[in-house]
Amino acid sequence: MNSSTPRALTPFEGMDIRSLIDARADWRGDHPFLIWEPFEGEGGTWSYRRFAQAVRRLAAGLQGRGVKVGERVLVHLENCPESVIAWLGCAYAGAVPVTTNTKSSLDEVRYFAAHSGAVGAITQPMFAGLVHEAAPRLPWIAVTDNDSGAPARAEGFEPFSALDGDPAGLAARPHDPWAHFGIQYTSGTTARPKAVLWTHANALWGGRMCAQNEGLVPQDVHLVYLPLFHTNAQVYSVLAAFWAGATAVLMPKFSASRFWPVSLKHGCTWTSMVPFCLKAIAGQPVPRHSYRNFGNGICDPATDRLFGVKTVGWWGMTETMTHGTVGSPTAPDAPMSMGRPSPVYDIHVLDEAGQPVAVGETGELLVGGVRGLSLFLEYAGDPDATARAFNADGLFITGDRVRRGEDGYLYFADRSKDMLKVGGENVAASEIERVIASVPGVGEVAVVAKRHPMLDEVPVAFVIAQGGTEGLEAAILAACQDQLASFKQPHEVRFVDSFPRATLEKVAKAELRKLVEG
Repeated sequence: MNSSTPRALTPFEGMDIRSLIDARADWRGDHPFLIWEPFEGEGGTWSYRRFAQAVRRLAAGLQGRGVKVGERVLVHLENCPESVIAWLGCAYAGAVPVTTNTKSSLDEVRYFAAHSGAVGAITQPMFAGLVHEAAPRLPWIAVTDNDSGAPARAEGFEPFSALDGDPAGLAARPHDPWAHFGIQYTSGTTARPKAVLWTHANALWGGRMCAQNEGLVPQDVHLVYLPLFHTNAQVYSVLAAFWAGATAVLMPKFSASRFWPVSLKHGCTWTSMVPFCLKAIAGQPVPRHSYRNFGNGICDPATDRLFGVKTVGWWGMTETMTHGTVGSPTAPDAPMSMGRPSPVYDIHVLDEAGQPVAVGETGELLVGGVRGLSLFLEYAGDPDATARAFNADGLFITGDRVRRGEDGYLYFADRSKDMLKVGGENVAASEIERVIASVPGVGEVAVVAKRHPMLDEVPVAFVIAQGGTEGLEAAILAACQDQLASFKQPHEVRFVDSFPRATLEKVAKAELRKLVEG
């Protein structure tokens, strides 16, 4: 579509997050939307009507202190009711919430605040000092009266209650789906995280598509324990439940000991899973529960039989808001696949020449969509990074490699940056990991590249052993010699007790690369 072509109508004409919140409050009224299950202190329930009122009051409070439409507010909170209210309350006011990882370092928070141009911050007592040190020139920092449920105080800061305003005074403005909605910082191949900027249409698209892909209905109860600074919790869980008129049960974070008690207490029917959490509850007795579906990166894993659920496998990114590939919440899918291409995206698997790969081959995953609707609007403040994120045909370059299955399903292969160049040969880290993971005694494995004077790069395997390591290195090398070409075999095997982790418990391979070069 060239610049002279009129923009097509979207499903969200005349809408923004305000219209969704107001409509759901009218429709669902006293039905519980948000149920808070803290580890310490008292829980609470917000009906759709009560939640909408809380969001409007925060929006009025921001307006009252002079926060203008389009200005950014740093939201540095662990999971708690205030994190949901602050996130959507900022958007209701027309401000742009910048939701950040609470595990971030001082330097990272300093960067987030400065790069986003935040005009204020909302945080918890345990982070108040860090946020102030990172951004000492912020006009205001509002602090909750708890740390994820445990009462706490931070002296010298404004209380969160200071943002409580009168909704009657909220200024009128058009419902513009193209207005800026929120920012998330996402790590990639650049030295600093990129600021993924969504529009209100992006957020509405995410909520609607996730609710549809997950088969959510108003009677569903969605357990949320993944961090609310991340797309999975924000959209796959909270906004999906909100769009469907369902209920979200919020925990501070994942707890193996609380997972089943909280799930049974509220009759939870849906939750997003990550491998770490599945492993943590796999050793527990499975009670008679109400779960219909889990969501995860793969369809129909073997653990479905253990838990008595149907896992919806999917693939998505912060830049896509929702699932670019997805399985079915009801029908069987190809086990261990990432589902099929979503019908609302143009999915391409291309070779290095930009041509479609054949069935059975692996290539780069690219996604076509509409910027600001089905794809993120831009990397805020970085037009060069935005331009580099798309190819000449306007397809978003995901950085993921996938295999086209003969069954029509797609299978995740690796991140492009996890491809090794060994003596001129391309080697996928995942191929080596697959072999090593099959060796008895291996608990988890991650393969990264090490610079080599002759071969450019060689593989190094980091391994977490399930028991002792005696004889394990020899077994690993023997398996690799047996199953892999010589240039694919690891030059080193390093045993470690744990891996550095990134978002959603993914292995932080960048940190492992530093270790091999150290």
